[in-house]
Amino acid sequence: MDWIEDAESTYAEREFGESVGMGDRPALVVIDLINAFTDPESNLGSDVSDVLARTERLLAAFRAHDLPRYFTTVAFEDSYGDAGRFIEKVPALRELRVDSDRVAVDDRVAPADDERVILKKYASAFFGTDLQTELTTNGVDTLVLAGVTTSGCVRATAVDSLQHGYRTIVPADAVGDRAEGPHRANLFDIDAKYGDVVETDAVVDHLDGAFGD
Repeated sequence: MDWIEDAESTYAEREFGESVGMGDRPALVVIDLINAFTDPESNLGSDVSDVLARTERLLAAFRAHDLPRYFTTVAFEDSYGDAGRFIEKVPALRELRVDSDRVAVDDRVAPADDERVILKKYASAFFGTDLQTELTTNGVDTLVLAGVTTSGCVRATAVDSLQHGYRTIVPADAVGDRAEGPHRANLFDIDAKYGDVVETDAVVDHLDGAFGD
């Protein structure tokens, strides 16, 4: 038996994995789809073409319904003094220099108009940023998370999203990782404990139904 099937059975028997659904004011957070992570030649990157395509579709839907959109990037000063122990644990992060092309959002999902790119130093989009303030200002009650990596910044943001009181939605086909194992394991865990793991089609269909003319 596949380990996920076995785990699903165990968790279901113990009342994990209920659906929280979407609220009245969802926002999209595009996590770290920057050049360093979307370039397979980078030590930090992998081929996430499918993730970019699904994220582009989500962006189009959120833009069409004039719902909030945010992007994140990770970048460090030349001294790396702002990287703490993170840079020791993952030396590949040295590629992420402030104002370099490597930390710019991939052109395939480039921010438009007044869409903000939130600079973070660690995994969660909440940690050390003003994301929570802006979400409160915009009356957001639901976060839809897309981007990379499922086992890193997506998962960390999903956990913090729950802890800040948001309904949390993760389209499985709009997030990605460097390896299938961590990707699948973390999607399972997010769905069991922190948010709803769905598909991009389900998110777009919901937006069209709830916010369409």
